[in-house]
Amino acid sequence: MYNVELPELSTDLAELLRLVLSGEEVIISQAGTPIARIVPIVKQSLPRIPGLDKGKVIIASDFDTPLPDDILNSFIDPAD
Repeated sequence: MYNVELPELSTDLAELLRLVLSGEEVIISQAGTPIARIVPIVKQSLPRIPGLDKGKVIIASDFDTPLPDDILNSFIDPAD
């Protein structure tokens, strides 16, 4: 991890990006307080495959049926 103060940022940007590209994390601070972090972008190891989890989620046929009154009433604030 590399720490840099805000005033130094503009003069050292190319060097900071070189550090980030080599895998370093750069913390930008203002008056000693960290305010931002520059990290390398990590590429996803595997591409997303649509439909990979097909059939693993089951939605009940009555999922949108209104709830019974006793359950609905439990959501009402008694102060209202």
